[in-house]
Parts: sequence; C-alpha cells; structure tokens
Amino acid sequence: MSRGPIPTWHFAMAVVRLGHRFLLTQERKYGSTWSLPGGRVEPGEGLAEACVREVLEETGIPVVLDGVLRVEHTPSRSGARVRVIFVATPRDDTPPKQEPDEESLQAAWLTLDEIAARPLRGADLRALLESVAAGRAVFPLDVLGQELSV
Repeated sequence: MSRGPIPTWHFAMAVVRLGHRFLLTQERKYGSTWSLPGGRVEPGEGLAEACVREVLEETGIPVVLDGVLRVEHTPSRSGARVRVIFVATPRDDTPPKQEPDEESLQAAWLTLDEIAARPLRGADLRALLESVAAGRAVFPLDVLGQELSV
C-alpha cells in the first residue's frame, strides 16, 4: 500500500546559559510570554544552523552550540513536529537586545527566581531550566549524525 509523505515541521531552540542566568526572549506572539530562543528550520538549513540563526535574530546574541539537550517528536493526524533543544553559550559579551522588532519584544539574562516571576510559554520550561542548572546530561552535537561547522 502506497502512502504519501507526512508533513513535518522542524524547530531548533537553545538553552543558553551564562553562569547562573539563562537567556530568554519575550515573544511578540503568544501573549508576550517568555520562552527559549528558537524557531522553525528554513528549507535547506540544518538544525544547528537554524538554532544559531534563530537565537541571534531573537536575542541579538551570537552563540556557540555545546550539545543537544533533547529531541522531541510530536505526531498528529495532520503531520508531525520535530524539535531539537540545544545547549549553547554566548560567543562574546554582546548584551541582549532591548528594542522590539518583528522577531521578539526583548531578550534578557534571567535567574531561575526571575524566570519564576514571568509569564512563560510552556508549562515545562522552568522545570527544563532547573534540570539544566542541576546538571542534566547534555549529548554531543554529533548525536544528530551530521557534520556541524557552526
């Protein structure tokens, strides 16, 4: 029996950490909630490349990817979502952007306590960041099975 392709959307996002602070972005959409920087992978773009681009677009901060935290696959009747959550560190001391644009309202380095006081997109975001702060395992970038030059 022949089957057609399954529409699949790929997303790449990053937990960017600097000491005891995490980089979050306040989204223009979704009720101005705070979230990890990231977004949809563009045609012809790799997951790692998309992650670095999205973090820069949404926060103004260039990053280096350090590893993979989690890969998620969420199927539905109409298609599927694949989301890769990377761990990253800032490439330099560029401050987070403060001027709203089409990508986001602002970005900030926040402690876990500061994050707890903000409206977050996704009920599991704080728990994810707490697990990273507690030393959660991070997998090497080559777990994705591709050569990475970002």
